[in-house]
Amino acid sequence: MYLELIIFLTLLAFGYGFGRYAEKKHYRSIIAREKELNNIPAIATKHAPVSGQQHDSNLVMGSVVISIDYFKRFAASLRTLIGGRVTSYETLLDRARREAILRMKEDALSQGGDIIFNIKFETSSIFKGKKNTVGSVEVLAYGTALILKQGAH
Repeated sequence: MYLELIIFLTLLAFGYGFGRYAEKKHYRSIIAREKELNNIPAIATKHAPVSGQQHDSNLVMGSVVISIDYFKRFAASLRTLIGGRVTSYETLLDRARREAILRMKEDALSQGGDIIFNIKFETSSIFKGKKNTVGSVEVLAYGTALILKQGAH
């Protein structure tokens, strides 16, 4: 009985420590890349934000799968008992959404895109753990990249 409790608490502590470290490292990477790619606007409007300029357009997308750590899974299961916001999943989705946008911008940049519009998101849980708990989430961000013709910039 005590051994099981010690193992559980040890796993919980490791999950918290390693999960927190990985999340902070990922956020630092996201923030640095957001600064680099800030020159490519990504907007949700359905209509091209340029008029009278010659341009090409391409579909661009970015996809990411992020898994939840052991501690957050435990914290979320406690939250389901009492109700309310599941903040441990909110940070997971925030990281996934921001990473998907960055990958979409990198795709646009590789194609010579200047601006992305009509952005959409698809989010899904791709792994169900015990008792249908969320294990990993996938976020797909996609939109239309405009590639302005030479002299149109």
